[in-house]
This record gives sequence, structure tokens and C-alpha cells, in this order.
Amino acid sequence: MEKYDFLILGAGGTGLAAAMYGARLGMKTLVLGATHGSELPIGGVITTTSYVENYPGFKKILGFDLAKNLEEHAREYDLVTIKNEKATEVKKLDNLFIIKTEKGEYEAKSILFATGTKWRKLEVPGSLEFENKGVNYCALCDAPLFKDKITAIVGGSDSAGKDALILAEHAKKVYIIYRGEQIHPEPITLKDIEKNDKIEIINNTNVVEVKGEKLLNSVIFDKEYNGNKELELSGLFIAIGHLVLSDLAEPLDVKMNEKKEIIIDHKTSETNVPGIYAAGDVTDKQFKQLITGVADGCTAAYSAFEYLQQNK
Repeated sequence: MEKYDFLILGAGGTGLAAAMYGARLGMKTLVLGATHGSELPIGGVITTTSYVENYPGFKKILGFDLAKNLEEHAREYDLVTIKNEKATEVKKLDNLFIIKTEKGEYEAKSILFATGTKWRKLEVPGSLEFENKGVNYCALCDAPLFKDKITAIVGGSDSAGKDALILAEHAKKVYIIYRGEQIHPEPITLKDIEKNDKIEIINNTNVVEVKGEKLLNSVIFDKEYNGNKELELSGLFIAIGHLVLSDLAEPLDVKMNEKKEIIIDHKTSETNVPGIYAAGDVTDKQFKQLITGVADGCTAAYSAFEYLQQNK
């Protein structure tokens, strides 16, 4: 069984930054890239973003390129190993942790949950049936498939707004369908939406059914829009938030809140269980951005280093 000082569950920006910092502190570090419940590549959710304009040091950079930079930086250190394996179980044995994957087992003296989140599904009739047949989650990945077609985004967040702008680069028409009174993206995103004549907002409305034959061809609303409850379209993108991927932490008696976010000490990234740390979107941190996840991942690495020094 391979043994490590510091094992990181999740290879998003948070996990990669923690790995780099852990290696700098002299810890033999393993990153398991395929997190339980998520199919994102190494680099995590930032790889599905188009341009990132709020990461210090880069005025404007593609999300994929930023993720690649973080991965390459982590791989610079001989003490870092990155494996694209999905952890299936984590157990505590005395002062050690045993992590099982689909391919083997690993032993670690400390662990970091940087497992992040996954997309929340639209649970209405037809939505699962037409996944990848018109129902999609990643506008950056799939928008080119809908060139000159009618599309829609469900959601009112900044992510939904940015997805609408990406879709508008390809589609003939983009609807933003939001259950609330007014969408709430960042002001700069909202300004770009308002300037784009391809985008139309439908407020106070829910999608209650997704219809089609071999492919999606329409959605049904819970109220009329322009005199009709049915809207014809070829693509429906879901941007209604995320579900926290903290299942592997539950058997370890790690404290969580009602959202299943892991509760941490925000000064140290420590959980209530010695040797277990958490950082990024899986935690109860209020403001979640790549830069805050990276910072907390590095803090977790330092806290793990101190823990190992005290428990030699």
C-alpha cells in the first residue's frame, strides 16, 4: 500500500494549489483527481468557464488555461503525485487514514477534502431522459452544438448569466428562465446581458416538463408566456446551483451544516476531526471563488504540516 503524508481528494484548483504548497513544506502528497460524484477533469469546475477575469495576476485568461497552469505548477514538485482515480471510501484507523479507490488503496497521515460540488439537476419529467439530447449543463462545452438555434438557460445566478452570454455567441435566440422576480448576476454580467439583443429574460416562471422525441424540442412552463405555456427550443442549459460532494466525509464524523457543507475553522481549514481538513466549495465558506479556494487549500496544507510536526 502506497503511503503519503498528505492526501488530497479532488484535483480542482483548490486541490492542486494545496498539493503544490504541501510539497513545498516537504510532505509526500497524493492528489486523487476524479472526485466521488463528479466527472470533471483535472482542474475542476474552472475548466468549464470561458474567460476568467477575477483571478489576480491574469487580466483575462481562459478557465482551461488557468487550470492547466495550476496543474503544471503542482507537477513541478517530485513530492506530488496526481492520479485520476475516484475515491470510493475513506476510513480512519488510529491516527492514519485508509483511502480506497476503484484501483487500489492508499494510506495517509492527513487528508484534505477538496471535492467541490456537482451540478444540481432539474428534476422535472423529461429532464433526465433528454440529458445530452438537448438538456445540458456546460455552456462552454456544448454551446457550439446549437449554432443558429433557439436555446434557454434555467437559473438566475451569475453563472446562468455568463452561460447565456456564451450561448448567444452561437445560438439564434437565448431565453433566461428564472423562477424569481429578477436575475442576480454580477453587475458587469447583467450589463452585458442587457446589451445583447439575442437574450430575453422570462421571470417568475418555472419549467415543469421537458418534451421531445429523439431530441428535446420544447419545454412546458407553469404559467403562460406570450399567451402560451409551451416554448419551442433545441437546447436547455441548467444553471440552478450545485450539490456539495461531501458524502465520503460523513462516515468520519466530520461536522456538516444543513447543506452538507463541511464546517471548518476559517483560520486553519481544520475540521472537528484531527488530521482532516477541507477547502473550497465543499466547505461552509460563504464567499466561494477559485481564489478563496486556492487560499484555503494552501492554508490546509500548512495546517496539515503543523499537525504532522506535532504528531511525529
